Amino acid sequence: MKASQFLISTLKEAPADAEVVSHKLMTRAGMIKKLGAGIYNYMPMGLRVIRKVEAIVREEMNRAGGIEVTMPVVQPAELWEETGRFEKMGPELLRIKDRHGRDFIVQPTSEEVVTDIARQEFKSYKQLPKNLYQIQTKFRDERRPRFGLMRGREFIMKDAYSFDKDRDTAQISYQTMREAYKRIFDRFGLQYRAVRADSGAIGGDLSEEFQVIASTGEDAIVYCPHSDYAANIEKAECLAPAGPRPAAGKAMEKVATPGNSTCEAVAAQLGLPLSQTVKSLVLATDETNEHGEVVKSQVWLLLLRGDHDMNEIKAAKVAGLANFRFATVGEIEAHFGCQPGYLGPINLKQPVKLVVDREVAVMADWVCGANEVDFHITGANFGRDLPEPDLIADLRNVVAGDLSPDGAGELAIERGIEIGHVFYLGTKYSQAMNATFLGDNGKPQHFEMGCYGIGVTRLPAAAVEQNHDERGMIWPDAIAPFTVVICPIGMGRSEAVKEEAFKLYEALLALGVDVILDDRDERPGAMLADWELIGVPHRVVLGDRGLKEGVVEYQARRDTEAAKIAPADVLAHLKGKLGLH
Repeated sequence: MKASQFLISTLKEAPADAEVVSHKLMTRAGMIKKLGAGIYNYMPMGLRVIRKVEAIVREEMNRAGGIEVTMPVVQPAELWEETGRFEKMGPELLRIKDRHGRDFIVQPTSEEVVTDIARQEFKSYKQLPKNLYQIQTKFRDERRPRFGLMRGREFIMKDAYSFDKDRDTAQISYQTMREAYKRIFDRFGLQYRAVRADSGAIGGDLSEEFQVIASTGEDAIVYCPHSDYAANIEKAECLAPAGPRPAAGKAMEKVATPGNSTCEAVAAQLGLPLSQTVKSLVLATDETNEHGEVVKSQVWLLLLRGDHDMNEIKAAKVAGLANFRFATVGEIEAHFGCQPGYLGPINLKQPVKLVVDREVAVMADWVCGANEVDFHITGANFGRDLPEPDLIADLRNVVAGDLSPDGAGELAIERGIEIGHVFYLGTKYSQAMNATFLGDNGKPQHFEMGCYGIGVTRLPAAAVEQNHDERGMIWPDAIAPFTVVICPIGMGRSEAVKEEAFKLYEALLALGVDVILDDRDERPGAMLADWELIGVPHRVVLGDRGLKEGVVEYQARRDTEAAKIAPADVLAHLKGKLGLH
């Protein structure tokens, strides 16, 4: 490729609405151009990156036994009505009508369509296992699209779906995809972690996210530096606290805490560590009749240490709390006789179901609200001042310094950007859509399914968040828009520069290197600034003065200065840098 024949449209300033580094730099480099909220044109420079991502994904999916299909972007609502998702999904699902008034959706994902394919095509267990995948445009009507390609409304994803005859073979398919994903992300040259993720209502432990490590990441990743334990914050656990609970050492006392309604303020007033306080969270669950009307409600009190935060996913796994909501002010006042801010488990007006975090269960002489405005209780103890809790559970988010559940050391927390997810679905969709095959017992059975996604357009943005400096982007070789750029200085005025530049360009093309020759005859400063912004990983600069001295300059994008190399040696030098033999 020659720059004069390509579209290079760099900007000195990022648009005002660009918040994160990837959005700013990809826009400035002319890789993406905003068309509407969360909707972007993929310009030639950016599209080259996306196509390289797709090629690696496609190669490894095919290698792992995936079969490529393409499913429509616009899908009939009837399939989504079979699973109930047409009604259940929120406004993120873009619903449209055709000229005949029939309902359609713009697909955010394709479980229904691929399950429909399977129930038509796979009639016998002898045809299984199968894995169908696509690389396709998706649309989710995000309430607040932001961060460029990180959270757009229209995007490209690779989604794959496995079909197996039973759970055992489904787990083999899952592991096959997990290993394929590791190969894919290894090839991208990014620092990432595979972390355990929550499986939601489906249950089970077969769910992992692949997270690119970046300080601007939206997700918190918990990991042990001394083992392979890693999980997202929702799923992460730590070693259970050691018991037994210490004996009570203080008398219970009601103390005035005027205006101090938070654990932090109370701890500061009393001169106690925040970890000696206990916070009260009031939840409720509803029992409904066949018409969906609430016939009975149960109020729950959850106790956590003052320096800990509740993990809603863990709380929802407590028996009876699957569909919890936060209690209303009316419910709180009826049960505690007090408004939020001074709540506690002692002196209740009506009984509640008490669940305590396992850290609280081993505490003695703790501080909690007195269920009276401007008052707290100190020296509270289970068994003496209030009954033992109904349930003890892991209710909290882990924090850095907690002990890893595998006993290998302390946990650390990093920020990450999710770029892939492998997930065991079970029979959720095959049952809803009555998708069956004839099993080896001669009876119809529902497919055991898995789904596996990679954010194809999100991944380049994540790569930029991880790889950039004050001058611009720094692309890994595998997904760079070009691998090598040749920058001839004053080529229009020097036949020697032109001849040497084209000689190197042709030699690299012959080796199959993705090279661009900048023949625009730009000013040296502007030319080099463009390529530093764009982030091409390898650059060769040729000038008349250097050639007279018998040197050209090679510089990798991360290098602080250029290396001077004889023109006759530059091709061999590049081959070494590119791993070509």
